[in-house]
Amino acid sequence: MAGPKGSKYYDIFLDFSIFLKHKEDGHPILTEEHFELLLNIGELGSLVASAEKMKISYRKAWELVRQSEKTLGFQLIEKHRGGRDGGNSVLTEEGKNLIEAYKELRFEFDSSVKRIVKDFFHKINE
Repeated sequence: MAGPKGSKYYDIFLDFSIFLKHKEDGHPILTEEHFELLLNIGELGSLVASAEKMKISYRKAWELVRQSEKTLGFQLIEKHRGGRDGGNSVLTEEGKNLIEAYKELRFEFDSSVKRIVKDFFHKINE
């Protein structure tokens, strides 16, 4: 909400997203979807379960990871096939570091944007 009820800006909201992309080809490396998928893999230990939780296909989930890894030049997850208990997927150290740094980036970005937006709407509602 950008103003008091009944003001001309009452129904106006700022929407934004941040994501990492490759400088030259523009391929997305880490969007909200990538971030959620990697967080889920870290929590669930499974690409299949993470895809199911997000209601996306396994193929799409695998493609998101594969494209990011290809662009970055390093693995984000390690997949372990089959066995008695089935396979699993775990974040690599690089994957963990990227997710933790991205969490901090999002927090700082959100905090800054909220403050700036509050000041902006305060000025236009004077």
